[in-house]
Amino acid sequence: MTLCFATNNPHKREEIAALLGDEFVLKTLAEIGCTDELPETQPTIAGNARQKAAYVWDHFGVSCFADDTGLEVDALNGEPGVYSARYAGEPADSVRNVAKLLQNLEGQTDRRARFRTVITLVLDGQYHDFEGVVEGEILTGQRGTGGFGYDPVFQPQGAEQTFAEMPMDQKGAISHRGRAFRKLVEFLKNRQERIDKRQETRD
Repeated sequence: MTLCFATNNPHKREEIAALLGDEFVLKTLAEIGCTDELPETQPTIAGNARQKAAYVWDHFGVSCFADDTGLEVDALNGEPGVYSARYAGEPADSVRNVAKLLQNLEGQTDRRARFRTVITLVLDGQYHDFEGVVEGEILTGQRGTGGFGYDPVFQPQGAEQTFAEMPMDQKGAISHRGRAFRKLVEFLKNRQERIDKRQETRD
C-alpha cells in the first residue's frame, strides 16, 4: 500500500519508516509534488493533525496521514501542548524550546509530563484518528544526543534513559508516536485483509 506521510521532518519520516516496515510504501510530500507549508492553526493537537491531512487530500487527492505531537507538563498547566514546536517563538527552534521549558520549571518538584501524538489518516476521503500517549517526567538537565525536540529532557515512566539516549527501535517500542502508529498500522493491515478476502471470494 502506498501512502503519503504529510511531514517535512526527516527525523519523523525515518522513525516512522522503521515502524511501518516493507508492507507499505511511504511517500514524502515532495514526492507527491507538495512544496507547501502545511497549515497548523488549530487550538488542539487533534485539530492540527486533521487540518494537515485534509490539506493534502483536498489539494492533491492523495491518501495520506498526518500527525501532531505535544508535550504536556502538569506543573505548567499542560504547556507547551499544541505550541510545543514553537514554544520559544518563531522560527521553531528545539534548542530554545528546551531552554525555555527548563527555565519555566526551575524550582518545581512536580515534573510529571506526557507526550501525546494524534494521527489523522485520510483514506479515499474517509477520516480516521489514532492517539498515542506516554507518561514520564522532565529532567533538570539534558541527557543524550539522539532523537529530536524535547527528547533529551524527557524520561519515560519506568525507564532509566531519556528518549535521546535510546536507540531508535527502543524508543519506537514505547514512544507516543510509536503507540499511535502501531494503531494506524493495525487498522491498515486489517483493512487490507478484508479487501483480500473479498477479492478471494470474487475469484
